[in-house]
Amino acid sequence: MLSLHQLRCFLVTYELGSLTAAAEQLGYAQPSISEQIRRLEQSLGVDLFTRVGRGVVPTDAAESLRPHAERAVEAAEDARRAMQNVTALETGTIRFGMFGTARLYAGAALIADVLARHPGVRVELVGQNSSEVQEDLLRGRIEAAMLAVPQVQSEGLEVIPVARDELVYVSADPEHLTAPVTAARLARASLVMSETTWRAVDSTRVILRRMLHETGLNPSTRIEVEDVETVVELVGMGLADSVVPRGVVDALLPRLAPKAGFVSLSPRQWDTIAIVHRAGATLSPGARLMIELASKRIQAIAEPLPRSRGRREPQGAGQSTSASGTSPSIR
Repeated sequence: MLSLHQLRCFLVTYELGSLTAAAEQLGYAQPSISEQIRRLEQSLGVDLFTRVGRGVVPTDAAESLRPHAERAVEAAEDARRAMQNVTALETGTIRFGMFGTARLYAGAALIADVLARHPGVRVELVGQNSSEVQEDLLRGRIEAAMLAVPQVQSEGLEVIPVARDELVYVSADPEHLTAPVTAARLARASLVMSETTWRAVDSTRVILRRMLHETGLNPSTRIEVEDVETVVELVGMGLADSVVPRGVVDALLPRLAPKAGFVSLSPRQWDTIAIVHRAGATLSPGARLMIELASKRIQAIAEPLPRSRGRREPQGAGQSTSASGTSPSIR
């Protein structure tokens, strides 16, 4: 008889292309996963996978089954969450996705907010980059997340912009901060940038590539690293300049690069931050709590945006303004 467990085993095997890998991810022995797939095939009267080397390849029947299996599993998860809504949030685990830079200046405070209300819960903040967190959302591993909008592909997702954070040019050389940085100047700059693993989809780099599009150039990097803390330290050492969100400036420059300053880009550029979850999902009390508290925290650091459900906030480039390392923060 067809079961949700069989469908979950099928979907993970389909995604990973390996019974062994599926077993490892689900926490079962490989023969157990093989048996679940075999029973599912018997129930449906079709072959779902063909063995190729050490992996498996989905058949045409598997391709047809996949969207139905995903909907069945999602419906079961929605039903489970709906039942959670009738009970108080007292114990259990709250999982919430948050891209790395946002966690830098909201993560610890957000967890403290949650535990102040519900000291019995366990909290997990997951993800490093928005594209990674989006994949977790689409696969149902998390219910909701805070993401940088330029990376979000909104099909199947509800996107609720909550704030925008200005991207600013940071340098330890005062001569580099005498005026807003144009696209032409940015193309010539010696830069250190973070998120090297996700450089193709990193939100900041996507916005900078758009800014430089008319020049026919891309921002070149002298140094590539993963974490923004190292970026700020290298800027403070005078080894390169960078472009980072203003929230990073407020959080890290005083501690890691006290002699560095910042200036706006010209035209000014903004990274939009949004709450994202699967469209039409019934969110658990824990997910709704995280959305409420994460929105408040990020809006205390970046510029709040009016809530407009289900759409992306366009990436606006405002008029350039005179800026320096002592200009007022975005609030």
